[in-house]
Amino acid sequence: MDQPKHDRIDYTKMTLMESEAGTDPIVLFAKWFAEAQDAGVLEPHAMTLATVGSLTISNRVVLMRSFDADGFVFYTNYNSRKAMDLERDPRAALNFFWPQMERQVRVEGKVEVVSAEESDAYFASRPVESRIAAWSSDQSRAAEDRSQVEQRYDRWKERFAEGAVPRPLHWGGYRVRIQRMEFWQGRASRLHDRIAFEHFNDGTWARVRLQP
Repeated sequence: MDQPKHDRIDYTKMTLMESEAGTDPIVLFAKWFAEAQDAGVLEPHAMTLATVGSLTISNRVVLMRSFDADGFVFYTNYNSRKAMDLERDPRAALNFFWPQMERQVRVEGKVEVVSAEESDAYFASRPVESRIAAWSSDQSRAAEDRSQVEQRYDRWKERFAEGAVPRPLHWGGYRVRIQRMEFWQGRASRLHDRIAFEHFNDGTWARVRLQP
């Protein structure tokens, strides 16, 4: 079997020193996220979400819709596989990877459902087509073929043709409350910068540099 070709890239664009990292990981994340946006990174808010299921661990890419000191928020169908995983075990891990910046951010924490008001506000901001899709998709369930998916959407689109599209109760947000964050900056010779933050119950953070 042919082995995949490995292109060796030496990361030399930036550094991450303690003076740049500061003492608050949310402040540092906000800075890195803004720089990724300014650099034109495609989907800078895309993050890999890992969950623990009944038999295995699974991951998928979801979109981060907001973040603050309370954590990172994403939205999904509450009947989806990821939601079932989180109901069994509320632990989750996130990973942001911005290759153009030679950076990644890892987040570990526990997940909670956001308030109905917060989910309602975000749902109302979505394009109407996306709101209808939230009603029509029985997410993670099997479909006979693509036409079945489209026919379900068309039926719900017709139903909402003359009225507002409210948020379905099976759709809403989750917040990953941060217990640990790690910032990774690629460096030359694989001597990468890694700075991690651990969160304590009193609201403080401990910072440590990790070997690459």
